[in-house]
Amino acid sequence: MAPPAPRPGDQLASTVCTTRVVVIRAPAGKDTSVECGGKPMVPAEGAPPPPVTSDASPGTVLGKRYVDADDTLELLCTSPGAGQLTSGGAPLTIKAAKPLPASD
Repeated sequence: MAPPAPRPGDQLASTVCTTRVVVIRAPAGKDTSVECGGKPMVPAEGAPPPPVTSDASPGTVLGKRYVDADDTLELLCTSPGAGQLTSGGAPLTIKAAKPLPASD
């Protein structure tokens, strides 16, 4: 059974590392899967504790927002981990900061 489509406000946890995210934006009426480390993410409440890994290089960064190529799915990382965030197999990228207006 496939996990339910993410909705804004959902908290998701990885089953392969310590990554946890909050869904900021999700496409309406479209089944969108969110994976971390190649495995589907699960609702954070009641999620099993992640396995201990010795990989020191984080795949996700605390406080960063991750978006898909269409900019329709946005996740906020609340706990970093070693896994890479993907949606439907396509990697998510860190959202670029918007430039501030000049204050001449």
